Amino acid sequence: MSLPPDLQLDTLAVRAGQERSQFNEHAEALYLTSSFVFENAAQAAARFAGEEEGNVYSRFSNPTVTVFQERLAALEGAEGCIATASGMSAILSLVMGLLKAGDHIVASQGLFGATVQLFTNILPRFGIQTTLVPQTDAAAWAAAVRPETKLLFAETPSNPLTEVADIRALAQIAHDHGALLAVDNCFCTPVLQRPLDLGADLVVHSATKYLDGQGRVLGGAVCGRKALTDEVLKFLRTAGPSLAPFNAWVLLKGLETLKIRMMAQSAAALELAAWLEAHPSVARVFYPGLPSHPQHALAMAQQKTGGAIVSFEVKGGRAEAWKVVDACKLLSITANLGDTKTTLTHPASTTHGRISPEARAAAGVSEGLLRIAVGLEAVDDLKADLARGL
Repeated sequence: MSLPPDLQLDTLAVRAGQERSQFNEHAEALYLTSSFVFENAAQAAARFAGEEEGNVYSRFSNPTVTVFQERLAALEGAEGCIATASGMSAILSLVMGLLKAGDHIVASQGLFGATVQLFTNILPRFGIQTTLVPQTDAAAWAAAVRPETKLLFAETPSNPLTEVADIRALAQIAHDHGALLAVDNCFCTPVLQRPLDLGADLVVHSATKYLDGQGRVLGGAVCGRKALTDEVLKFLRTAGPSLAPFNAWVLLKGLETLKIRMMAQSAAALELAAWLEAHPSVARVFYPGLPSHPQHALAMAQQKTGGAIVSFEVKGGRAEAWKVVDACKLLSITANLGDTKTTLTHPASTTHGRISPEARAAAGVSEGLLRIAVGLEAVDDLKADLARGL
């Protein structure tokens, strides 16, 4: 479809990328097919060689997946987007598509636990080393850069402490040393933050989270300049961590309500965070929208709101934190986030349970820490559920 130029994000989230078939359907079509038929041998050869545009095989080219890729690229302000089977496969595809043995990564020590596992335990087997640094210390990022550094990787706000990285500063450090900056934008989505506008080269998503928004399917994506995403596509085409067409179709439906959900959930999170901060059983609240957050000013400069993730430390460590979890009758005890249903998790024993105690301590993940991903329920009901355990 040919769309007018300079459309706003709300409109792009509903309209961008759609190509109607000969049936002129209004909703996006779902193409559940593994392969595509060619008119003749010459066309088949041209498609496989990349000399003619068109679909070949759904491992790397499918019309429904293409619509999702083009829509998300439009929302992020990116030239290209490659969709993957999950958020973790997006990070893996980025690294394997753009780096090689002997290269070096500088990353935040506050990354999601599975990302830390990938960078520190799996990638070294293939000759790619990673140095972890404090998320908010730009000088530490700069000091960790080596001649072989090819990538800086940040997740902002971080999971679960919502630490905010200065994207412009990290982009400057990366570019001064001939490296790329990739930003995991899972917590904010392009509704609240557009890292490419702030100087980042690549944006990574776990589409499983807010892009879907209702906890239905897995998905991931890498957005950025086409020259970079084309390299990621080469890896995906061969290795196959591909997004299923059905999942892409579900994610497209999620994008249509993304802004409405993000703004409503962020407003609820701010109210809940302020309530938790005043509760006598809570030692500390981590939420970028609160003035007490160490990077509050930076967050409000980079983001439209504080987001929908609130973490807090319960006085009394693990025992008291688990009492809060076990007393909840409404909040879902699950490690997923981005759902319309509010979720609650104890990071030290779940999402960050596989990393060493030393790494957890360095990341600030204490035994009393709980993470809430605020959904769309009435905030008073969420307060009452948490008050039962607190």
